[in-house]
Amino acid sequence: MLLEKIEALKGQISNLKAENEEALEALRIKYLSKKGEITELFSEFRSVPPEQKREFGQRLNELKTLATDKINTLRDSFKAKEKETHKIDITRPAMPDEIGTRHPISLVRKEIIDIFSRLGFTLSEGPEVEDDWHVFSALNFAADHPARDMQDTFFINQDPDDVKRNIILRSHTSSVQVRTMERQQPPIRIICPGRVYRNEAITARAHCFFHQIEGLYIDKHVTFADLKQVLLYFAQELFGKDTKIRLRPSYFPFTEPSAEMDVSCMLCGGKGCGFCKHTGWVEILGCGMVDPNVLKASGIDPDVYSGYAFGLGIERITNLKYMVKDLRMFSENDVRFLDEFEAAH
Repeated sequence: MLLEKIEALKGQISNLKAENEEALEALRIKYLSKKGEITELFSEFRSVPPEQKREFGQRLNELKTLATDKINTLRDSFKAKEKETHKIDITRPAMPDEIGTRHPISLVRKEIIDIFSRLGFTLSEGPEVEDDWHVFSALNFAADHPARDMQDTFFINQDPDDVKRNIILRSHTSSVQVRTMERQQPPIRIICPGRVYRNEAITARAHCFFHQIEGLYIDKHVTFADLKQVLLYFAQELFGKDTKIRLRPSYFPFTEPSAEMDVSCMLCGGKGCGFCKHTGWVEILGCGMVDPNVLKASGIDPDVYSGYAFGLGIERITNLKYMVKDLRMFSENDVRFLDEFEAAH
């Protein structure tokens, strides 16, 4: 009977399985504790005849070893699984993983593009390193215009004998408008976003590079009234339905007549405050009707077509929307500053 019990327990122990540590501990108590089944068999060993004790003793020791090894093997498998689960991947970034946000300039740039896209304007882009023709000459700048001076322009290649041979960093995205007019006949309705460069001292209010969006619309019978209505729509979409605009006469070589556009101060509602210098107005862009000389330079007949153009600085608009006092913060990549725009994203 004792041999039969030993063989039966061997079969059970060989097929032992446990789902977790608690189940495994229950099996250990069942077979190997002081009151376990194997321990009870050792108690029965006393009644075995002397001539059979050697065989039974070997069988019992083998059974106990089998049970101990099986329990330890299952315990080791649990430890291996736990270790695999908690294995550290040293190539992963430090926790917690922080999700970045879009740059405030990118946020405002997209918002402006979306507004003009709803009016039918398409996106047009061009090179940042340009020739004098596309930046100045084709836009009705005189050969001795001060914008060509070293104080205003970064030169890649300068020819003192012929300014038209200069290679420069573009000082405005109007060069993209020229390139579009050269390769396309009206109707033309484009906006030209991009980075531009001016040789200026870097301060809280100015930088040697900044971002612009310029617009151009050329077709038959385009008037200043069309320009005013487009700019009013743009201002109200960007700053709110109660926004008012004001156009003041100005001068640009490439437009005639020309104007500067102000919007009613979004802080005081036009009543006057420190932000708008108590005038109730804040300047945001320049605009005007395209000069006939600019149309001629690009092969467009000014007797048939007319058009308007406008240009604004994205940093200027971003300052107005988010009250950023120092332009340098836009390009310093300070994470503390950029994190402030997480909600805007």
